[in-house]
Amino acid sequence: MAWKPDGYTSVAPYLTVHGAERTIDFLVAVFGAERLRMMSREDGTLAHGEVRVGDTVVMLTDGAEGWSATPSHVHVYVEDVDATFARAIAAGATLVKEPVQAGDVDKRGGFTDAGGTTWWVATQVE
Repeated sequence: MAWKPDGYTSVAPYLTVHGAERTIDFLVAVFGAERLRMMSREDGTLAHGEVRVGDTVVMLTDGAEGWSATPSHVHVYVEDVDATFARAIAAGATLVKEPVQAGDVDKRGGFTDAGGTTWWVATQVE
């Protein structure tokens, strides 16, 4: 038996958000995320969810008593930063910074989803 599930990295972001199902739908629309394991609480909120974004599993939960939703920042390398950014804005994200290349080899931009997570997306261009 393996010490971790096949295809999982050793480190995974774990996001506590407002509206985890909405965040998962956003990740599917913007990044083409694949839904993995989902476990609901009795009240219908998400106790634990997992999606694969590229080669990484992102874990999520809805905030609950004793587990407050916490704004987070996640950086994701994508094949086309401009197309990903456009999908995010079309899916209802709030603009943080338009994608630009400024002083390094990455073109990078940022947006915040409805659950409170700020996503920084980048494509290496040089």
